[in-house]
Amino acid sequence: MITDIFTNKFVYVPLLLWFCIQTIKVITDLIKNKKFNFKRVFGAGGMPSSHSAIVTSLATLIGKEYGFGSGIFAISLIFAFVVMYDAAGVRRAAGKQAALLNKLIETPGLKPLEVQGKLVEVLGHTPFQVIVGAVIGIIAGFIF
Repeated sequence: MITDIFTNKFVYVPLLLWFCIQTIKVITDLIKNKKFNFKRVFGAGGMPSSHSAIVTSLATLIGKEYGFGSGIFAISLIFAFVVMYDAAGVRRAAGKQAALLNKLIETPGLKPLEVQGKLVEVLGHTPFQVIVGAVIGIIAGFIF
């Protein structure tokens, strides 16, 4: 059963793609900030969207295997749209709110607020990051 899971292209292609994109994000962050940030390994946000790449590669693989007119492709496509909308919409808005709250907390002269630490600001993606991730996912889905 374990072998079946890891030899299933519908599992290993999206996971391999996620790993590659997250590795690129870690390396890019390392070059930019001159230090290793472990949070970038599993963290959300950044260029390109690994979430978009995963769901579009999966939808493309399913479309190739079962047909782009199949019900299972339709389900995977709608799932991909929901994930990409969430990445560029809801999670991006939450990141903007976190940035604003962090500024508010650090504003001198205001009554000090007790917080455990800074809120995570990089949660979502710009529409461009989502589109780039989606294109990468579609290309990977057609290649494999």
